[in-house]
Amino acid sequence: MAENGEEKWVAVARHIAKTLGRNDTMADDILQIFSNFDGRFSREKLSEKVGEEDPRACAALEQTIKALERQISQYVTADHPIWVDSADSSAFLDAIDELISTIRDWTPMAGDKIVGACLVRAEDLMQQAMFRVEDEFRLLMERGGESLELSRAYGNGGESAGNLSFDSDDEEEEEAVGGVGIGNGEDHDRIPTARPITDYDIVIDALPSGTINDLHEIAKRMVVARFGKECSHVYSSCRREFLEESFSRLRLQKLSNEEVQKMAWQDLEDEIERWIKAANVALRILFPSERRLCDRVFFGFSSAADLSFMEVCRGSTIRLLNFADAVAIGSRSPERLFKILDVFETLRDLMPEFESVFSDQYCLFLRNEAITIWKRLGEAIRGIFMELENLINRDPPKGPVPGGGLHPITRYVMNYLRAACRSRQTLEQIFEENAGPLPSKDYPGGKLDDGGSPSSLFVQMVWIMELLETNLEAKSKVYKDPALCSVFMMNNGRYIVHKVKDSELGSLLGEEWIRKHTAKVRQHQANYQRSSWNKVVGVLKLDNASLGPHVAAKLKEKLKLFNQYFEEVYKTQSTLVIFDDQMREDLRNLVNQLLLPAYRTFIGRLQSFPEIGRSLDKHIKYGPEDIEARINDLFRRSGGSSGGRK
Repeated sequence: MAENGEEKWVAVARHIAKTLGRNDTMADDILQIFSNFDGRFSREKLSEKVGEEDPRACAALEQTIKALERQISQYVTADHPIWVDSADSSAFLDAIDELISTIRDWTPMAGDKIVGACLVRAEDLMQQAMFRVEDEFRLLMERGGESLELSRAYGNGGESAGNLSFDSDDEEEEEAVGGVGIGNGEDHDRIPTARPITDYDIVIDALPSGTINDLHEIAKRMVVARFGKECSHVYSSCRREFLEESFSRLRLQKLSNEEVQKMAWQDLEDEIERWIKAANVALRILFPSERRLCDRVFFGFSSAADLSFMEVCRGSTIRLLNFADAVAIGSRSPERLFKILDVFETLRDLMPEFESVFSDQYCLFLRNEAITIWKRLGEAIRGIFMELENLINRDPPKGPVPGGGLHPITRYVMNYLRAACRSRQTLEQIFEENAGPLPSKDYPGGKLDDGGSPSSLFVQMVWIMELLETNLEAKSKVYKDPALCSVFMMNNGRYIVHKVKDSELGSLLGEEWIRKHTAKVRQHQANYQRSSWNKVVGVLKLDNASLGPHVAAKLKEKLKLFNQYFEEVYKTQSTLVIFDDQMREDLRNLVNQLLLPAYRTFIGRLQSFPEIGRSLDKHIKYGPEDIEARINDLFRRSGGSSGGRK
């Protein structure tokens, strides 16, 4: 074999001289260089004309091909897996290495008829060998998948989890955590996946280390032999099964955009929860583990590793992104905001994983698609706030709320905005990224950015609050009684301020906004007092100049008129609803302070007339204590619950 190898090298040297030499003199010079470089290339051996091939070298090539055919054929036709025996696998790989080397060395002389024919036979033999190692590669992937090891990446090695099981019988546990899982090797027909987990800082070693080394040795030969795409195809098809089964264990359905659009909202909420868990598991555990496995199997061949990884993860990634996209292009109904925010935040938080895991050229389109859908989710959230504005504008004044109490739209909008502001940072990010020109208005107390302008989220919230106030003012017009109108605005205004003050919404709108709207509530209280009690108190005013000569008679007439006005107002006011305990107490105190001193003064004046004082009990229907008791009985709680602040 050594002699044949030397003859082959001599033939190669002649071929190089023939190819590079433009004339006989130049060719002789090249041959002289070879002769000086290595004694095997003696001038005698190279003395034949450069244009003539050495028949002995061609015979050596034929002999080499025949020998390789005998060696490789016994493995190609074997009826048992080759890699169960390390000696067989090593010998097979050695034969493939020699075949690769032979083809590479003799390809420059393929123009020679005899050499060309030998190379055709060699290429055919190579194809047969590649078909067989492809099958062996697949078998190794499938057998290796039966043994799955889960290890924690805590710097100094992993933590074994070999005794963990696939499934959890506890449905509540599956609801509470996302998961990947491991197989116990007892069911050879199933692709192993992972059970529910609570920690994403883990790495799945989906194949044993020895199997990975064997796969690498095969992949290396297939790539060098220009069968890299075939190797990638086999690899990716096997690993895709693992990912698909893992997704099924996470209970994430395969849904088209149309199916997502038609889902009942409750069902879609549940599916979003499953999607969030699946996305975190995929981007933080499954895909990085697949990246690691690809890099080990195709070590030294980055292009093949990148292509294989893309083929493995493309389908699962597109499945995740398509669902997020279907959510983004769905209904803009306001109640969907919070789940869409969850999807947006999940995708946003996973962007570093998209950047790191899908960093190569083959995965660029997946990374770009994730960014596009993430931005589309932001557009959907802005669209939901526009729909909220439309909802407020479209809510028409209907019948009056009994007792001037809280209007349902006030509760809805304020609780909605409070809940939304729990995701304030996310909303600020969304609105800042697509901020339009701000209105030329002064927004005191608003959160300012570095340029001194109010934040886009602040402007959005102020605008919604203004729409709500305008809507409530229109609704207050349905009350014919001015006092009821004032109580309605007072109730709803107090509720708005209360909901703003003790939430993130108050931090966003600022103290100045709160002071301004608290002053509005006080103004409504003043309007209530003026429209309800000023007329009653006015009757009790004493002006001797206006009373004239018949003072006693006129005082008795005033007392009669007071009783009439008081009873009318009391009858009306006793049906009013004040949702806030403190405001109810403040209003009672206000009326008491306004009415009782004036009434006591009036009664005292009556007692100063002897003709009245002797029969005062006949004229006074209500004593001061009776007036105070009735005032303290005014106003009802909203919905019968203390405070009514729901």
